[in-house]
Amino acid sequence: MDITSFVVAFRERAFLLGDHSAYRAQLSRRLRIVRKKLGRATPKNAKYAPKTPVTAAEIGSNVEALHLLLLTSERAWAHAMAMKASHSEDNADKNITGSTRQHIVSRLHKAVQNANDIVGLVSDTAASGATETDILEARAYAYALAGAEEFEKQAEGIKASSASPQRWTLCLTNYSAARVIYSALLKATKKDLFKEVLAGTTDPSIRYAAYQSRIPRTVGVPAVSKKFFPKDNTELAQAVEKLDPAALHEEDAAASNSEITWRGRKANIVDAAIGQALVSVDAASAALDQSLGSTTSAKDKANAYDDILIASQDAVDATKSAIEELEKEGVDEGDARMQDLRVTSLAVNYDLISWRIGRNRVLIGSDDGLTFPPNPPQKPRRARKDGKEWAEREEPTGRKLARLRERIALYDAILQSIDSVKDIRGAVRDTAFISELDGQRAYFQALKCLNLSHSHAFLSAPKQALALCNRALLLSASAASAPRPTSSSPSKASKLEVSQEQAQTLNKNLENLNSHYRGVVALSQLSETVSKTALKNAAPVVERLNEYPSSGAVDLQNLVTWPPKLKPVPVKPLFLDVAWNYVEYPGREKVKEPEPEKVEVEAAEEKPPPKRWFSFGR
Repeated sequence: MDITSFVVAFRERAFLLGDHSAYRAQLSRRLRIVRKKLGRATPKNAKYAPKTPVTAAEIGSNVEALHLLLLTSERAWAHAMAMKASHSEDNADKNITGSTRQHIVSRLHKAVQNANDIVGLVSDTAASGATETDILEARAYAYALAGAEEFEKQAEGIKASSASPQRWTLCLTNYSAARVIYSALLKATKKDLFKEVLAGTTDPSIRYAAYQSRIPRTVGVPAVSKKFFPKDNTELAQAVEKLDPAALHEEDAAASNSEITWRGRKANIVDAAIGQALVSVDAASAALDQSLGSTTSAKDKANAYDDILIASQDAVDATKSAIEELEKEGVDEGDARMQDLRVTSLAVNYDLISWRIGRNRVLIGSDDGLTFPPNPPQKPRRARKDGKEWAEREEPTGRKLARLRERIALYDAILQSIDSVKDIRGAVRDTAFISELDGQRAYFQALKCLNLSHSHAFLSAPKQALALCNRALLLSASAASAPRPTSSSPSKASKLEVSQEQAQTLNKNLENLNSHYRGVVALSQLSETVSKTALKNAAPVVERLNEYPSSGAVDLQNLVTWPPKLKPVPVKPLFLDVAWNYVEYPGREKVKEPEPEKVEVEAAEEKPPPKRWFSFGR
């Protein structure tokens, strides 16, 4: 039936566009539509006749019957909240008293009656077909409206100091029952919907009612709700414990943290919400250690950090809220509570940033990116047509550069997170702590320069690679000589802390790699010198036009020989061969020439001369 999701969805859609008055008008329109569907609407020009109540069988056959009751209850609640909001805008400095207060309480009472009717109908599971979860959602909805009614009854004005705080007990009882049910549903279904309901009105109302009941602030909202839960209702208690066995169990004093330690200084936890958040952080840390031992994929390990990050963020938010409350009360900074909260804020913020950095380190690799192993070659899934196996190919340079680009982005995120630690109030005053942060920052910055040098090496730029490697070597030397934290985290998961062994390993590898790049640069410079000398001693370009330049460039300073030099030009001796037949050389006998034979030539017939163009022969 999804009672909670139906109500929350209607409220969200209405509040996106308007206020409680717009929500009430929207509910009226929706009620008219639902009544027409169910045949319960009064026709035009017809006399009004009371309709029969909704039965459990109607709810089982058509869920619109349940929606009819929910919409009626919500319209009464929206009417009461609209009157309260309009009075707050017009008379912000005055309390709501008299007929206006009575009208608000009466509207809330009508909403509670409709909600109780829903509980009674849904509880008949044989006719309605509801599940145990549907029954608990209906009861939580009814308890929340009943708590709102009691809240308005007791908030009609400022009471004298002699007023009994017990008048808020009924309000706490109703809201506590609603909170325990919603918490059990949240733990069982893992839906953020119930978390929004708790954070929206339930928890703030319990906190205010507990304040009016003179309950110390160190007692958290979960503890208050478990204390005021109506345990005499055995049926409800059994249903909740069936959904969550630990829903009504009081936490042990040893389980709840009463103080926090930050760099040798202990601070008391002055707000119970912070203590509850720290307990959740410890539980998430233990779960993280177990999950990291059972998986090997980097992405799966990074996803395992989600719970610890959420728990740490809740601790940060709880601390911030406690500090803001004390600031609103005008508490001085020298107060012991404010001092404890400042230390707690620094500790939980640093812990949150450390977990974020640890997640990024897991994504980079097990050795923080010190090495860059190639990806295993992947063969196509389809077989070749000729039946042969696919040949293994080396990973392309583009993919290598893409992987390095992802690493650089993670290093940038880590460096930005480390810089954000210094912005936390009170961190800059601890010079030893800042020195440790600088050493850790130098470690990750050296790794960033190392991976950048890898990219230049892949692009055949040894000089740039050597420069970046030398920069990384200097940073690693400062990281190795920086002070280390005195206390380490009990968790085995990666965080911000860098051990002395890791820094020294990085420094040693960078020394070897720096020598390697120096040799590569020396060889490249030597080859360039040899090629330039060869080009300089070679013949001019005009005499080597049939050769392609080996270095890819033409020596423009050696096009021709200038100034020209006198040198022999090879010529073929054709004239000497012809003159041999006519020149008489000493010692050579004279050769008699043969007489030409007489050839009778027939007289050719006279022919007319050929035609000519412009007196020229063709």
